[in-house]
Amino acid sequence: MKKIILLFVSFFAGLHVFSQQKIVADKIVGIVGDKIVLKSEISSAIADIIRQGGQPPEDCAVLDGMMIQKALVLQAERDSIPVSDDDVEAEIDQKIRYFISQYGSKETLEQISGRTIYQLKEDFRHPIREQRLATGMRNKVVSDVKITPTEVKGYYEKIPKDSLHFYESELQIGEIVLYPKASHDIEKLAIDELTEYKRQVEAGLKKFDALAKIYSDDPGSKDKGGEYQLSRSDKQWDPVFMAAAYRLKEGQISPVIKTQFGYHIIQMVSRNGDEAIIRHILRIPQITEVETSESVQKLDSIRNFLTSGMIGFKEAAVRYSEDPNAKFTAGLKMARDGSTYLTIDQLDKEVVKLLNNLKVGDFSMPTAFTDERGKKGVHIIYLLSKSDPHRENLRDDYNRISQRAIEEKKQAALEKWFKAKIPSFYVLIDDQYKNCPTLNKWQSTSMANNN
Repeated sequence: MKKIILLFVSFFAGLHVFSQQKIVADKIVGIVGDKIVLKSEISSAIADIIRQGGQPPEDCAVLDGMMIQKALVLQAERDSIPVSDDDVEAEIDQKIRYFISQYGSKETLEQISGRTIYQLKEDFRHPIREQRLATGMRNKVVSDVKITPTEVKGYYEKIPKDSLHFYESELQIGEIVLYPKASHDIEKLAIDELTEYKRQVEAGLKKFDALAKIYSDDPGSKDKGGEYQLSRSDKQWDPVFMAAAYRLKEGQISPVIKTQFGYHIIQMVSRNGDEAIIRHILRIPQITEVETSESVQKLDSIRNFLTSGMIGFKEAAVRYSEDPNAKFTAGLKMARDGSTYLTIDQLDKEVVKLLNNLKVGDFSMPTAFTDERGKKGVHIIYLLSKSDPHRENLRDDYNRISQRAIEEKKQAALEKWFKAKIPSFYVLIDDQYKNCPTLNKWQSTSMANNN
């Protein structure tokens, strides 16, 4: 059951804009309580997986996943599992922005899908809310499941030796970052330049997007004339930048503002409620060798505290690092999946060079670098751990094994819960699926409801 539940959740997590275009005529093929599953939903879900490069699952497996999802949603409604409207709205906005980025523009997305942005948002709303309800209910069912070291050992010993995972060399790496501050005169120069760009646009002498393409220091928007799409619910943006943007009327240009990235002017292109299209020009004040040297000296002092044992790495990272994520990660570099275990190919080339001279427990010398936004900094790298390539074992991989073990135990708890709950639901399954082994758990209740 576990794989099907996760698979079905992924259908709606990656819901395709075309999934609303029914592939076959609608027909109710499954009912759980007052929740229905349509034949067209199964076809659309399978087509969506194929579009994303996945292997198409069997209809029976998809229907089982959808029935499980409906049962979880039904019980979540009975138990009043909370789902925040703001969270649903934020996820909708995130998906819309993703599809706009995939198709190039809002207009292209609307043209290809045959639906307005508003209609697409409404299409997403119900499945996203159901997904969140189902997830909340599942979490409630398994909330009390715990696991002991003895159970983890028993789980590991049942795994066939030739089925154990093989891991490449992995590293845990810490980083403390300082960003040198530009001199007052250089900062004033950046402010004066942006003030002049604003004057030229407002006087009709230049186009904002043309100036952005020439002068902006933002590589993510420079080639697009400084353009971005914003949503109030998106938390990734600098709050100062967002506040300044949403104070503007259409066509208006902001005064010069300062954010963690540098100095900006922002132009409001268009706005529809909490959605907006803006352009901006970013100027990053240039850092000289003088400012870089000052940061190197400060970071060298911090390194001395670390190597002498006067302060621990976690405390130093939280106290001194100017990386905005340091207080959440305790200075550890993280993979996209949130893991602190990284392979060499996931690291910047410059970091790899520093690691070549480090043993576990060592700290690199302070080194200047330039990040992906063109911002100059100085950092020290800490090699916390490094594993050799190896076959999975309890000594080196206990946390990973215990995570799989507890997921298996949670799945057993969920199976038990379903076995007890299914008879309390009204269930019907269309006759065309009566020979599906994966639907056996539903069939007896379905036949009872048919009699």
